[in-house]
Amino acid sequence: MARARFSWVREPLSLPNPARQNEIVTEANSATNGARPGIIVAHTSDLHVGGRWTPDAELQNLRAVLEAVQETSADVLILAGDVFDTNRTPLPVVEKAARLLDDATVRIVVLPGNHDPATSETVYRLQEIADVDNVYVIGVDVGDTVKFPDLDLDVWGTAHMDYHDMSPLAAPPARTATHQIAVAHGHYVRGPHDEHRSWLIHDHEIAATDADYIALGHWDLPQPAGDGSVPAYYSGSPDLAKTVNIVRLGSGSVDVKRHALHVGD
Repeated sequence: MARARFSWVREPLSLPNPARQNEIVTEANSATNGARPGIIVAHTSDLHVGGRWTPDAELQNLRAVLEAVQETSADVLILAGDVFDTNRTPLPVVEKAARLLDDATVRIVVLPGNHDPATSETVYRLQEIADVDNVYVIGVDVGDTVKFPDLDLDVWGTAHMDYHDMSPLAAPPARTATHQIAVAHGHYVRGPHDEHRSWLIHDHEIAATDADYIALGHWDLPQPAGDGSVPAYYSGSPDLAKTVNIVRLGSGSVDVKRHALHVGD
């Protein structure tokens, strides 16, 4: 398997943690021989639509994310959990969100998180969401893997199916496409002090995916995870990060940058 060059670059933005703006370069496993060049994937998480005093606030964030997708010409948008704050989100809010997603020209992969798990009563089983043809909800209308043959890309993840503890990266599938992205919603274990938490993600589980990129959700601020063997990053929530992660999968390379959102403009 070829070794790909991976770079994580923070663009010169007003960031929530300026001390972490330095470029980080590491190596990541990738199999990209003969792949379609220039695949662009946008990644964000934790919009928590319907969870604020003013429901339209999260919808504005969703609009900003979809605008960023257009600005970067992304082929796929990954929403890595907690798109909705609860499975009891009011139907009018769900309808507005569904219309925004339906109007988007990009294919969208959604991973249910701990706030909006894929229960029998999940918001994702509502007809308003089910009727959106360009949205693929892992664990609801597709299995663990969404395949994009035209991009030679697989996107896989393990959905939260209920409100109980689970292992987001416990069962990585074998690679069947040139490019593979994993999606997980959980808490990265930085040390023994994190072991009491739920939905844990460990270094060895990140490494075992052998993915080109791991799109993480659950943390509100953008930051790396893992030991560097596989590029794994939290995007942070749009309202706090003010950015989305833009992942470019090239021939033997994986490049990730944060792209500014026009929130409140």
